[in-house]
Amino acid sequence: MSKVSEFVSKHHQQNVEELKELLRIPSISSLSEHKEDIQKTASWIADKLKNIGMEHVEVIETKGHPVIYADWLHQEKAPTVLVYGHYDVQPVDPLHLWETPPFEPDIRDEKIFARGATDDKGQTFLHIKAVETLLALNGKLPVNVKFCIEGEEEIGSPNLPQFISENKEKLACDVVVISDSDMWDKGVPAITYSLRGLCALEVSLKTANTDLHSGMFGGGVQNANQLLVQLLSTLHDANGKVNVAHFYDDVVELTAFEKEQIKALGFDEEKLKQSLGLTELTGGENNYPYPEKISSRPTLEINGLWGGFQGEGTKTVIPNEAHAKITCRLVHNQQPEKIQESVKKHLEEHAPKGCTIEVTLQDTGNPFLTPIDSPMIQKAAEAYQNVYGQSPVYKREGGSIPIVSDFNQALNAPVVLMGFGLPDENLHAPNEHFNLENFDKGILTICSFLELI
Repeated sequence: MSKVSEFVSKHHQQNVEELKELLRIPSISSLSEHKEDIQKTASWIADKLKNIGMEHVEVIETKGHPVIYADWLHQEKAPTVLVYGHYDVQPVDPLHLWETPPFEPDIRDEKIFARGATDDKGQTFLHIKAVETLLALNGKLPVNVKFCIEGEEEIGSPNLPQFISENKEKLACDVVVISDSDMWDKGVPAITYSLRGLCALEVSLKTANTDLHSGMFGGGVQNANQLLVQLLSTLHDANGKVNVAHFYDDVVELTAFEKEQIKALGFDEEKLKQSLGLTELTGGENNYPYPEKISSRPTLEINGLWGGFQGEGTKTVIPNEAHAKITCRLVHNQQPEKIQESVKKHLEEHAPKGCTIEVTLQDTGNPFLTPIDSPMIQKAAEAYQNVYGQSPVYKREGGSIPIVSDFNQALNAPVVLMGFGLPDENLHAPNEHFNLENFDKGILTICSFLELI
C-alpha cells in the first residue's frame, strides 16, 4: 500500500479541489428550481468517470432525475464490484445557521464544510478517487468495477427500484459497496451490517357527520379524539411491547456474538438522558437494553395526531373526526406488507363502538442484513485494519435505506456498507462537513478492499 499512500498523499490538494467543484453545484433533488443543477451534477460526475478511465459511461434518464452508470470490466477471473452512491443533497434551510454559505466549500479545522460533504458526494467521490488511483498506478484494476450513482436518494429513490429491475444484467455483480453511513468514532471504523425496514399507515376515525356544540351534545355523543386515543392505546401493552397479533412472528433474536458486539460498543445512559433532557429512557420494550431496542428490535410509533380545534384560544366543539400517522421500523426477516396488514386488522377489530375508521397503507421499505461472517464483510474489515490500524466495530443501524434491500434482492449479491463519515458531521443539518483525515484514509481503504477481494 506504500505506493498507493504516496500517490494519494501527493494528490491530496488536487483531490480536495475537485471535491470542492462537485460540492459547489446545488443538486437539491426535492426542489424543482434545481433541476438544471441536478443535470449539471450528473454531467460533472460522468465527465470525471470518463477522465479517470472508466468505460461505457452513461447519464441515463428516468422519470425523475438521471442515473449515472460506468464500468471497467477487464478482469475475467476476478469478482465484480458495484459501487452505489447518490449525488443529490438535502435543502439547506435554515440558511442563517450556516457559518459559511452551504455551496461555497470552506475548510476549517481539517474539515470541509458544505452541503453534501458527507452525505453523500464526499463519500461517493472516495470511490471515484480510489479507482483513479489504481488505474493511474497500475493501468488496470484488480477487480471489475461498476458505478451506479443516482440523483433521488434524498427523496426516497422513487425511480431506482424500477431501474435496478430493468437493468439486472447491466448491474450484475458479486458485491455491492455503499459508502453512505458513518464510522463509530474518530479513528474507529465501523461496518453497518443491518438496517431496519419501514412501513407506514394513516388512520382516520369518524363519528357524527359534523363537529358538534359541546354544551348541547357533550356527554351524549361520541368524541372522535377520545375514541382515537382509546384505539391507539391498544397498540402497546404496559411494558411497551407492540400488542398487534403476529407482529413479532418473524423476528430473529440476536446471537450471543451480536449481543457481545453491542455491549462492546459501550453506552452511557446518563449522558444520553442529559443530552436529551430526559429523566428516563423507557420507550419501546422494557425488557431489552436501550442499544438493542434502537437497532435490532421492531417498533410501532405514532408520528402524528390531530383532530378538532387547533387554533389559539378555546372552541367548545366535539370533533367528529380524528387522524393519526403510524410508522413501524422493522428488522431482518419481517415483511413490511405483512406488518401493515396486521396493524390494519388490529385497528379495525379494536375500533370503539359508535365510529367508523379508514386505514390507508402508505410507504414500505424492506429491512436488510448481511451476516457478519460474510466473506465480503470480512475483507472490508481487513481493509479497515490495514489503513486505520484497528478492526472495525460491527453495528446495526436503526434507520432505513430501502434501496439497499432492493440491490440485495434484485442482484442476489451481498451489500457492504463501508462508511467514512463521523456521527457529528451534521448531515441534513446546517454546517454539514466531512473530516479530511477520512477523505484520504477512505480512498486508501477502498483501494485495499478492491485489492483484497
